[in-house]
Amino acid sequence: MLRRLVAIVGPTASGKSGIALDLALRLGGDIVNADSRQVYRGMDIGTAKPTAKERRAVRHHLFDIADPRDRYSLALFQRDARAALEATWERDAFAWLVGGTGQYVWALLEDWHVPEVAPNPVLREELAAVAATAGSGTLHARLATIDPLAAARIDARNVRRVIRAIEVFAETGTPISAWQTKGNPDFEYLLFGIEVDREELEARIARRVDEMVAAGLVDEVRRLLAAGVPAEAPAMSSIGYGEIVRHLRGELTLEAAVEETKRATRQLVRRQNQWFRRDDPRITWVRDADGIEMQANIFTGACTNTIRGARR
Repeated sequence: MLRRLVAIVGPTASGKSGIALDLALRLGGDIVNADSRQVYRGMDIGTAKPTAKERRAVRHHLFDIADPRDRYSLALFQRDARAALEATWERDAFAWLVGGTGQYVWALLEDWHVPEVAPNPVLREELAAVAATAGSGTLHARLATIDPLAAARIDARNVRRVIRAIEVFAETGTPISAWQTKGNPDFEYLLFGIEVDREELEARIARRVDEMVAAGLVDEVRRLLAAGVPAEAPAMSSIGYGEIVRHLRGELTLEAAVEETKRATRQLVRRQNQWFRRDDPRITWVRDADGIEMQANIFTGACTNTIRGARR
């Protein structure tokens, strides 16, 4: 059984999903999602999920697997992604791992050992209150006293990750940095990054947000709220959803919510680029599917013929 995957990373709106679909149609293989928001059911427009038609054309994994009322963690992703990959390889197929959530991708490629610690809602509420009243820097300083290695890795502005690191220590007595060791994956992989000029990427972001609103993003958020998804649920903190919630509450006009979404997306893209550029030597940067096809075809060629007949 060949154990191979091709990972495609890059910032939001860089065209990763379309490129992966194009390549899967040309070369075969399954697409495995590595986006932390596309796992949630009912969050389709604002997360730019593949369409039903696209999912019928190529087998897709790890979309719509989590309830947006629940928190989906890195540890759960590792479990689910490994199951999807094993199922793919057992069919003598290979996988396209696609997404902009760097932690998800690197957790697989570097075989991270992630603690499976259940959330502690009471502690999280207490820590969030500290961040809200005293500032995120105060919370980050607390983390630095118990886990300086984690504090050095986590941006003080990323309150969610700071809280998680403190929570793991509180629940286990062991710093999260001690849990998060790395191993060697038991599969072969190629790693590509999609590169887009800054001006073009910002234009794509603006166009994409406008298209999401035109496609019914406001109604999608209304449906989620009506279905009992709390506005404070982690899934609803996703870019676009939080801004539309504020619009529905009367705190923002629709125009302001759209502009806030575009601004937040540009900020996310900068963070994503910083993450991926740290591993620049390992990533082959390309601009389109043609930059990947030849290498991927050679890499996966031994199983391509089997895969072409193994789709649905």
